[in-house]
Amino acid sequence: MDDVVYDRAGRGEPLVLIHGIGHRRQAWAPVFPLLTPHRDVIAVDLPGFGESPEPSGGYGIEPALVMFKELFTDLGLGRPHVAGNSLGGLLSLALGQAGLVRSVTALSPAGLWTRRQKLYAIATLKAHRSLAQRTPPHVVRRIAATAAGRKALVGMIVGRPELLTPDVVVEDARALATAPGFEPSAAQSRGDFRFTGPVTGVPVTVAWAERDRILARPRLAELRKVAPDGSFRLLPGCGHVPMNDDPELVAKVLLDGSR
Repeated sequence: MDDVVYDRAGRGEPLVLIHGIGHRRQAWAPVFPLLTPHRDVIAVDLPGFGESPEPSGGYGIEPALVMFKELFTDLGLGRPHVAGNSLGGLLSLALGQAGLVRSVTALSPAGLWTRRQKLYAIATLKAHRSLAQRTPPHVVRRIAATAAGRKALVGMIVGRPELLTPDVVVEDARALATAPGFEPSAAQSRGDFRFTGPVTGVPVTVAWAERDRILARPRLAELRKVAPDGSFRLLPGCGHVPMNDDPELVAKVLLDGSR
């Protein structure tokens, strides 16, 4: 198995957390301590992101399913609960469809889009990556020192950028700028790719951020096609990456979804 980097702590049933494209396992840091009294929590860096090396088997849903199946076995997790945001939400749904997990919680998952929505989302994220690559870290830090600066840098990504610390903004920008997995992961969405499910046989929760400016929330009828027996929730005041916007709410959604 590829040398996947992860943080693990807590007690109870296992819950694996999967971040989005261009992000890192520390995206879950605001909710991590709220989960560990109740779950054995494993936050992973996807291959090609954060500190995990690029995958030997390539990028895409199928290689990711193989990787996670091996990771679950190596860590003795059996069929864990899984939760993911954006790309991580898409992978969580795919893991549920494959029968590899005991529950799925997807926060603003990728893949449930129209072609136009997909093109907009990928273009927006690529623009953020280009900006991160062209802006020196000391300039990012200077801008991130003020609430207005943090809003300018990440206001498209999170709903409450003023809650982020300058250090988190700087490190997230570095992770986005340097992730070798960004382009090949984005390339997987070419053509008419769309995740249609259905995900059945396991509990599924899809929670969409109210202030998501990256991915438009599908209609309820479309969500029911993906998860016919799923639960669907709105995350008030939250942006596309909701964990820092309202950690208590997100933690509750994850705990409820992994009962």
